[in-house]
Amino acid sequence: MSINSYKEDEHLEGSSKTRTLLRLLSYLLAYKKEVICVLLIMTFCVMVSLLNPLIIEASIDSYISAGNLPGLLKLVFFAAALNLLMIGGIRLRMYIMAKVCNQILLTIRQELYTHIQTLDLQFFDSRPTGKILARIIGDINSLKEVLNNFVTTLIPDFTTVIAVAFIMFIKNPGLAAASLSSLPFMILCIWLIQFYSHQKWQDFRKKSSNLNAFIHEDMSGMRIIQSFTAEKETGNTFDELLYEHRRSFTSAVRLNDAMGSVIDLSWGVGLAALYFVGLRIFSPGQVSIGTFLAFGSYIGMFWKPIMNLSNFYNQIITNIAAAERVFEIMDTPAGITDDENVTEIPPIKGRVTFSHVSFSYDRDVKVLNNVSFDIRPGETIALVGPTGAGKTTIVNLISRFYDVQEGIVSIDGYDVKKVSIESLRRQMGIMTQDNFLFTGTIRDNIRYGRLDATDEEIVAAAKAVRAHDFICALEKGYDTVLSERGGGLSVGQKQLLAFARTMVSNPNILILDEATSSIDTRTELLVQEGIDALLKGRTSFVIAHRLSTIQKADRIFVIDNGGIAEEGSAAELMAKKGAYYRLYTAQLMTGSAG
Repeated sequence: MSINSYKEDEHLEGSSKTRTLLRLLSYLLAYKKEVICVLLIMTFCVMVSLLNPLIIEASIDSYISAGNLPGLLKLVFFAAALNLLMIGGIRLRMYIMAKVCNQILLTIRQELYTHIQTLDLQFFDSRPTGKILARIIGDINSLKEVLNNFVTTLIPDFTTVIAVAFIMFIKNPGLAAASLSSLPFMILCIWLIQFYSHQKWQDFRKKSSNLNAFIHEDMSGMRIIQSFTAEKETGNTFDELLYEHRRSFTSAVRLNDAMGSVIDLSWGVGLAALYFVGLRIFSPGQVSIGTFLAFGSYIGMFWKPIMNLSNFYNQIITNIAAAERVFEIMDTPAGITDDENVTEIPPIKGRVTFSHVSFSYDRDVKVLNNVSFDIRPGETIALVGPTGAGKTTIVNLISRFYDVQEGIVSIDGYDVKKVSIESLRRQMGIMTQDNFLFTGTIRDNIRYGRLDATDEEIVAAAKAVRAHDFICALEKGYDTVLSERGGGLSVGQKQLLAFARTMVSNPNILILDEATSSIDTRTELLVQEGIDALLKGRTSFVIAHRLSTIQKADRIFVIDNGGIAEEGSAAELMAKKGAYYRLYTAQLMTGSAG
């Protein structure tokens, strides 16, 4: 288990941070009413906060100095009422924005998941499942604070900073200039910090994805790890990935912390400049005590939003990498899609034709080269040949998991690229050697083949493939709950359930890709009658590991060197003593033919 396979980071195309942020914020447009309501609340709250220093100035200069206690009490009650309303407004806007942001995250996650389901198999072949999970769960969760704080922090705090600066310069330009003298220093430092910070956080997201992919695969393959006593090796790999994850996080956080320190320093310098200028330059009569205290409050009101804005900017730098990763998958084009003018394929009779078909996975080496054949409705075709010869590729092209680069694959005369994918696959039953079972009851797993299947049809399908007896022997029968991937069942039992799932779908074209490879000979004899029932009356393609299981096939195609090396019935091919004969006799010698 090489660590390099997990340390390899996904490549992200360079994209504008501003464009990514605007794309993320565009989701707020669906909630205009809620956002406008929040903005109105925030406007009121900002106005109250701006009035508070002026109230302090008036209370000192106009009421306390004049000994006007009744006037002072009225001002105090007025200020208290405004601030209580402001507190209520803050709570209300927090509730509204939390609701909006959660709904937006739900929308993004649904869009991402829906799009992932449209992607072709090459996408999943090239990415570990854990890295895809990291995008759907972790990266999307990271976007919540950006969406929330854009409305509740960026807009009101930016408005506050502008308003405070304006008020300060109107009241006393000299004190205002002194208070904001450290602003150029802060802007320069923040620009330098953000220049490096984005790359640091993007690297952290990649390391998180690598760690997630390793953990997911490690847990899925725990039986193999323990079987080969590889716990120490996988533990070392985990430690290295964990170290890189921690190192990338620490490196990114240091820059974020530096931003806060720069603002604290600028705040302190501005406050010191205010006191120095106010006490040394202006005479006592030029600046009243109330004005001086109001300026002190306004400095806090200026630099605190700056601090909030810097924290928001840190969130953008931190989480824009997550948004880029989410949108990168959303922008990945689906390789297999319906054309604009596709039609629904009518009920399939089962004629399958390959006309000069060529296909390659990497565009360099052709797996299939100019392959042509014609299958009559109801025929059972067995595909045999060495590993990598193209057997599975043929059935993947029929079910359109991949598209041909040259030639035409047609069913009942319909080019499969010109009919809707849903109408095509709905009439096909596909069984592979990986008999994946979902978490849920046995009944639900069988019903997955056809969601509207009745309980009677489910039982009938299970009986047909000889799964009914072992299901009834379980404590809860068809209501037995399976764990992930059917844990607790034998390989043969899981295979029988997969047969039942395919049987209940009643497909017009059946594909069995090494479907009995994991069943022992005794179980295979038990299920063979069910397989015969499954094959009866429908066009079938059978890829078999044990050649003894395909003796009843109407025709056998020996696939090799990118084409059909031999074709005929089992008896005809044995009589030729060619490629099939050599494969069969080799299996007899190794004891794997039957």
